[in-house]
Amino acid sequence: MSDFKIVVNGVQDGGVIPAAFALCVPAEVGHVAMAPNRNPAVSWSGAPEGTRSFALLVVDSDAPTVADDVNVEGRTVPSDLARADFSHWVLVDIPADRDRIAEGESSDGVTPHGKTPTTQVFGVEGINDYTGWFQGDADMEGVYGGYDGPCPPWNDSIVHRYTFTLYALDIPTLGLAGSFTLADALARLDGHILATAALTAVYTLTPSLIDTI
Repeated sequence: MSDFKIVVNGVQDGGVIPAAFALCVPAEVGHVAMAPNRNPAVSWSGAPEGTRSFALLVVDSDAPTVADDVNVEGRTVPSDLARADFSHWVLVDIPADRDRIAEGESSDGVTPHGKTPTTQVFGVEGINDYTGWFQGDADMEGVYGGYDGPCPPWNDSIVHRYTFTLYALDIPTLGLAGSFTLADALARLDGHILATAALTAVYTLTPSLIDTI
């Protein structure tokens, strides 16, 4: 068994992601309201010898592939609809001597029109998939860098799963900068992974599902 472990403070493997780390929460009036949208604290231990950097990817594996029914009054996103990955945090080039990222260090609040992806003391942040999701929305459209939390469709028929995956890598940098994506990071990771640590938690905004998780 690998000694490489990831800990996401306040998030248990198989548990529910707290509202503090979400982009949206159920609203008292209407369907959803903005949430605190803080990144959770992430720490790790047991990296293998030869680790020269880390990468952290946070991905919803249950995003609808067709948006026709998404958040449409009187309709439901069907459970048998094909699903795809939706990135919430793409972070690479985490220095090998770091073993944690503090809560709120990447995101602390909803930022309309997004945050510019930049090089941080804890690594290089790419863009998440809200960049594409909010295209055409005058209030929210923009480039979404760093962390932004869950906001699944409020009418989805399934609970969404969110996986935090940490990679220990044998190179100090993936050579990425600017508006790079999950796909870009995965392509550069290939062939350089020494170890992987992950946990998966769930979140939903669908009223009928909230009490089931």
